[in-house]
Amino acid sequence: MSLLTPQRRRERPSSVPLPPRSQLRSRLPVLRIGAADREVLWLYLLTRVGIWTVAYCTRWVFPDDGKARHAGSFFSSWQRWDWWHYLHIAQSGYFPDGTGPWTPDWDNREAFFPGFPFLLRAVRTVVPSWSASGALISFVAGGVAVLALARIARLHLPQEGAGPRAVLFFLLSPCAVFLAAGYTEALFLAFALPAWLAAQRLNWPLAAVLACLATTVRVSGLFLAGALVVHFLVTARTPAHWRRLPWLALPALPPLLHSWYLQVHTGDWMAWKHAEERGWYRDFHAPWEAWKNTWHAAFGHSQSTGYALMSQAELLTMLIGLVLCGVLLRQRRWAEAAYIAVSLWALGTSYWYTSIPRATLLWWPMWTGLAAWSLRSPRVRTAYLAVVAPLMTVFAVTFLSGRWAG
Repeated sequence: MSLLTPQRRRERPSSVPLPPRSQLRSRLPVLRIGAADREVLWLYLLTRVGIWTVAYCTRWVFPDDGKARHAGSFFSSWQRWDWWHYLHIAQSGYFPDGTGPWTPDWDNREAFFPGFPFLLRAVRTVVPSWSASGALISFVAGGVAVLALARIARLHLPQEGAGPRAVLFFLLSPCAVFLAAGYTEALFLAFALPAWLAAQRLNWPLAAVLACLATTVRVSGLFLAGALVVHFLVTARTPAHWRRLPWLALPALPPLLHSWYLQVHTGDWMAWKHAEERGWYRDFHAPWEAWKNTWHAAFGHSQSTGYALMSQAELLTMLIGLVLCGVLLRQRRWAEAAYIAVSLWALGTSYWYTSIPRATLLWWPMWTGLAAWSLRSPRVRTAYLAVVAPLMTVFAVTFLSGRWAG
């Protein structure tokens, strides 16, 4: 049996009904926290301590003012880049005081979906600090995400310790710093991974509702919805199964409502996409053109060294994604391969590659695949911890010091 193939489970005969208590537990597996889950949460807490320690040191070693004699505020290191877009949306909405894309120096905030800013505003009514609210959302959402990732790994891999192994690789990945920031990765995964877990258990209403929540956070939720449709088609066997198909249209509702809202204010149904094009060069280019432009940025001495290094990381991550997609296709894991393929297409058809390393946080098949590989070959875990994991500190310091270049 391949380590990446879901193990067969012995099914209880349909003639033997489940006792009420067992039936309740089978319907609500997410609410039970077992010993394996506690191990995962302990690992999560330890890495949070580590990342916040790095943040504390960074604001002393790399203050915004090189001559400062006092470090920045406690959350100052996290107030970077995309955070300001989410904060401004939460504070004043998408088009405050009649401003918009027609306004000079517009920040293109309509490119960001409303799920995270909406939740940020809600939490802010209880927590007195915007930055603390964002950190709290990511902290709680990250805990949910790692629990779901561990359970997905345990569902696919029969070996003991598969869940913590997948979570370890995930939390020590180079871009894991974004899970602690006031960004959307943790919140998206807190919906997307349980949605995938529900789909694996053929609980399509729950999977659709969770995927719907994921699409309020990131457009990547539509990629997840596509993967759910593929998984549904692969597993559909009975008329009762097919009657649940309409549920899978639910994740399309939030993007449609967001597009309608933007159209009312701008006259443009694709305002969010056009904002991405204006602000981040995400206009369509053929994949080979995007590769060529990124290669030139990485090795053509046309960019500063920081941007060149990030372009090199973009190229490497694209190659990793293509290999991952090929492995999934070879193993006939069609739904997960579709998810990775659509993600790569969306990220690989801009003027140049942007944010592909960050996107790896959303590629759960990579973390379960690494866990499977390391369980077959223990040296994989050693190599990862020795070579890849230290890059997390490099990326974290770069981001927290405000020197992030991509």
